[in-house]
Amino acid sequence: MSAQLGAGRQAPVITIDGPSGCGKGTIAAMLAERLGWHLLDSGALYRGLGFAAASAGVDLDDGEALGRLAQGLDLTFSGQRLLLEGSDISADIRTETVAAAASRVARHARVRAAMLGWQRDAARPPGLVADGRDMGTVVFATAALKFYLDASLNERANRRYKQLNDKGVDANLADLVDDLRERDGRDQQRALSPLAAAGDAIVIDTTTMSVDAVFAQVMDAVRRSLPSLC
Repeated sequence: MSAQLGAGRQAPVITIDGPSGCGKGTIAAMLAERLGWHLLDSGALYRGLGFAAASAGVDLDDGEALGRLAQGLDLTFSGQRLLLEGSDISADIRTETVAAAASRVARHARVRAAMLGWQRDAARPPGLVADGRDMGTVVFATAALKFYLDASLNERANRRYKQLNDKGVDANLADLVDDLRERDGRDQQRALSPLAAAGDAIVIDTTTMSVDAVFAQVMDAVRRSLPSLC
């Protein structure tokens, strides 16, 4: 895994965790832009590994092989784009198939160990907004501020259905509900770094909230907890 985001680990970190479709990626990007901080989309890394593994024919249940692949993978961010061996795979990793592959590869200890140092090395001045599933519980357990976003299963599936339709991609809502339910189960029940809210995280249920309303609540918490940033 290529750690090209820098090695400083003293910068402040804000984490935003939650299940797929809760809105954490959108809010994390908005917050990073508002603060002028770096952004870490950890889910994109696992999607990138899942995509690379599937492309190379690596068994998604073989933790040892996946760990070796992760350690030697040339996977880097260029702005909001994710590059694999220098090629932009940003669009390729946003399919439901790759999302499911990411959830499967993320279960393995060798994979998570390979990712851990790389993710922590992303924390560099002036600060980092880290989006994922275990950012506040494991990767940045001492983060300055932590959020956990959630939403009902049906609402998350509806959001994904709309996203796909807007892109001209045919989708079946019932299948999306089943896929998300299965992915939630894998992420929440895995033995290593399961999806969960950190004990000191601010939990926000986004089910009935607009993006602007969620961001306003996040910014209010940032102003109260870290007033020097605003």
